[in-house]
Amino acid sequence: MQKAVLITGASRGIGKSAALAFADAGYAVCVNYLRSEKEAFAVAEEIVRRGGNAFPFRADVSEENEARALVRAAQARFSRIDALVNNAGIALDKLLTDTDAEEWTHVFAVNVNGAFHCSKFVLPHMISQKKGKILNISSVWGMVGGSCEVAYSASKAALIGFTKALAKELGPSNIQVNCVAPGVIDTDMNGALSEADLCALCGQTPLGKIGKPEDVASLLVYLASDSADFLTGQVISPNGGFVI
Repeated sequence: MQKAVLITGASRGIGKSAALAFADAGYAVCVNYLRSEKEAFAVAEEIVRRGGNAFPFRADVSEENEARALVRAAQARFSRIDALVNNAGIALDKLLTDTDAEEWTHVFAVNVNGAFHCSKFVLPHMISQKKGKILNISSVWGMVGGSCEVAYSASKAALIGFTKALAKELGPSNIQVNCVAPGVIDTDMNGALSEADLCALCGQTPLGKIGKPEDVASLLVYLASDSADFLTGQVISPNGGFVI
């Protein structure tokens, strides 16, 4: 039976590249989105055009009931979920003194609660089949912190702790949980950076360049494969040497 993957926030950036990469690797793909309906349908249509199996599904994963509906829809469509990629996330570029409680709570609701909800609802199926992969998308800022991005950094650091604890909890069920913490990647989220800021970040990166979404997507496909069955609880950072 064809393997299946559920990718949250799969309409653009890393999520889109992951959806296409998993499809090319033979997976059926549930393309989750919230606001980017046109883009999500285009991703699913591209996968189908290539001969793959995909469908888009709108859900706000920060909301428990919507995350539950998303997982149920993927399971109903594919009869299985072999891998979950918790990619949906938002950024907040603000001084802590300018960040209000509502903004702080919203960042954690999407970046952390979304991973909690989707993981919780996919686990009964994975535990029953004694096999599965959960991949959480953190960031280098979750590893070392970013000035003016305290809320974002804290939420991404929380995903690292979430990964490590859940890996220990699910090891006996033969479910691997890993975290990917990308460096500076050419995505819409980083599109707001000025040319000067991007040049500065390139200068701080030993490889001297910005990463591509495909650099992260290929790693995710590997981590979801049988070749990574002895890898769990790890934080892997494709960052060009930005953090060593």
